[in-house]
Amino acid sequence: MNRSTLLLPIFIIAVALGLSSIFIVDEREKALVLQFGQIKAVREEPGLYFKIPLIQEVVRYDDRILGLDVEPLEVTPLDDRRLVVDAFARYRILNARQFRQAVGAQGLTLAESRIDTILQAQMREVLGSVTSSDILSQDRSTLAGRIRDRARNEAEALGVEIIDVRLKRTDLPEQNLDATFARMRAEREREAADEVARGKEAAQRVRAQADRTRVELVSDSQRQSEIIRGEADAKRNAIFAEAYGADQEFFDFYRSLAAYREALKDGNSTMVMAPDSEFFDYLKSTGPK
Repeated sequence: MNRSTLLLPIFIIAVALGLSSIFIVDEREKALVLQFGQIKAVREEPGLYFKIPLIQEVVRYDDRILGLDVEPLEVTPLDDRRLVVDAFARYRILNARQFRQAVGAQGLTLAESRIDTILQAQMREVLGSVTSSDILSQDRSTLAGRIRDRARNEAEALGVEIIDVRLKRTDLPEQNLDATFARMRAEREREAADEVARGKEAAQRVRAQADRTRVELVSDSQRQSEIIRGEADAKRNAIFAEAYGADQEFFDFYRSLAAYREALKDGNSTMVMAPDSEFFDYLKSTGPK
């Protein structure tokens, strides 16, 4: 076996060991160098670093701001009106060494579980000290700030900084929601019934006023028509009286013709009367009597 054959594996192993001893930390992360589970170095600045191959390992953590959806929490404000609150938190790993010591190899999974527990406890305490109206008002941002500040103090033990907390949604529990909808529906139905009743009452008043106006107009019209008819009859009688006084013979002749016209209409052509009746005086003679 020649010498080059022996040196090639050694060279390959040396290169592999050299490459495995080098690691790079970029600006988006922090790194810990562990040796048999113990922290030997913390690398938070971006750059090229070295470690002992096979003995040491590198654990990386995200150095960016991370988001966490808090599990929906049912709280009871001062007015005993239960609410379900949904919140959102933003945090970042501030101290990688302390973070590793607090959560161990479980990393973000255990950390987020503990942060969720901290936030729920602070939400229950802060939101339980105010009324539901305060939670549903514009002051909710102030309440979220109080929750953030209180949770931040507890989260420091995990090597984590709570940057912000927001209350995304605030709802009634399902059973309360159904009861509230039923109450709102009943109130709207009552208001609708009141509006219908008021409308019917107003319609009845308008209808009664219209009937009264109609009766008054008809009565006034009948009164005026009777007056006009009476005045016309009076004028007619005055004209007849004047005509009778001016020429009595002609007036009698005119009245007889009017009587003939009414008596001899179609359907009235048969009459039973004495021939010498006064009714036929102007039919028998050629002139006035």
